[in-house]
Amino acid sequence: MSTETLAAGLETALPTTLFRFATAGSVDDGKSTLVGRLLHDSKAILADTLDAVARTSADRGFGGEKGGIDLALLTDGLRAEREQGITIDVAYRYFATDRRSFILADCPGHVQYTKNTVTGASTADAVVVLIDARKGVLEQTRRHLSVLQLLRVAHVIVAVNKIDLVDFSEQVFRDIEADVQKVARELGLGSDGVADLLVVPVSALDGDNVVDRSDRTPWYTGPALLEVLETLPAADELEAELESFRFPVQLVIRPQGALAPDAVAAGLDVEAYRDYRAYAGQITEGSVKVGDEVSVISPGHEPRTTTVIGIDFAGQSLEEAAAPQSVAIRLADEIDIARGDTIAAAGTVRESTADLYASLAWLSPKPLREGQKVLVKHGTRTVQALVRNVTGKLDLATFNVEPASTLELNDIGHAQLRLAAALPLENYLHHRRTGAFLVIDPIDGNTLAAGLVKDHPGDHEDERYVI
Repeated sequence: MSTETLAAGLETALPTTLFRFATAGSVDDGKSTLVGRLLHDSKAILADTLDAVARTSADRGFGGEKGGIDLALLTDGLRAEREQGITIDVAYRYFATDRRSFILADCPGHVQYTKNTVTGASTADAVVVLIDARKGVLEQTRRHLSVLQLLRVAHVIVAVNKIDLVDFSEQVFRDIEADVQKVARELGLGSDGVADLLVVPVSALDGDNVVDRSDRTPWYTGPALLEVLETLPAADELEAELESFRFPVQLVIRPQGALAPDAVAAGLDVEAYRDYRAYAGQITEGSVKVGDEVSVISPGHEPRTTTVIGIDFAGQSLEEAAAPQSVAIRLADEIDIARGDTIAAAGTVRESTADLYASLAWLSPKPLREGQKVLVKHGTRTVQALVRNVTGKLDLATFNVEPASTLELNDIGHAQLRLAAALPLENYLHHRRTGAFLVIDPIDGNTLAAGLVKDHPGDHEDERYVI
């Protein structure tokens, strides 16, 4: 997306209800300060919170004789974060402007906390990657951009921060912008539908190009950061018309006669209520209407086709529902359905398989080794799995996949797993939600990796890093 195209769209963009975004970047790039500036300048901070931060800033002598407040304190909430002056865990903040409501995830910059960046970015519509204008693109920048390519984040905004410390130099900004574009081309970001990419010069400390466009960067004609965030379409808006209906069943509802008094009190037909059967959960992809044909996918069974006869939400009947709504769905036929099964648009789900080829972002200090037993959580179902082999890991210098037999903390690589039960696995490239899964330690229950389903590696001729 070009700066001119985005700027033109600002005038006609319609407000949307919710937008999720995250921040990423290297240590001391100013992520927490940028988030604090966004919250402060968009007037999303309560007066008593602002007073408390101002007192803490004064006690620490922030800003010297000129005073001021340390905006990073608005997001670094853990005691260890305040004491060390670093971000350790993902800090979620909620704020709104006249045009949009936001959920913001401020992610850590240290290499050892890359797993937190994966967590924050996994549900984000956009990610803001910060770069210190004095340092340029670093290895951690490349790692974060690799994670965003892996997760197929829809929008990537690179904020070249501390532009004030290089005297608002256009040449410095253009050199960093060129480096970012080079990395993006190597990764495939900004092409083939994988993420829009925009580079913005900002000063989080002074507020240049954060909420309002700055007069101190006359050579930059694009929008301020908040303008971009208010304008970009959310992932649900982009995917709504492209994805087929997917509905992992979380709960089977069978009130029967024991709950008939509740039905009477609610003025419902007791007989109808006694026979009520529905399947509750969250629509993860696409949409469904009453009358649609759907398939029920269960391990060990061929897909069974039936028709949707009702969609219920908060005591009301709907004619249509779409992701990410949570609803109860009624079907025309009595089918044995349990938690973990999937209801999907008829004819759109391929045959379930027990062979899982995956890209993994390894999040644990425990290494991944061949022959290891793990748990795989896919949708609402968790199954045992065996690691058959590790086929390679990403070299951050070249973005090529190099041979490897193990994955260590913060590695990004490929592996093949054998599942104890077949699952309706779908390529993450086409199904961002149903193509994702977690790898879990069966002993202590900790998350080992974020996984993305790939097609069989033989389907790819390109040996570069693709999913």
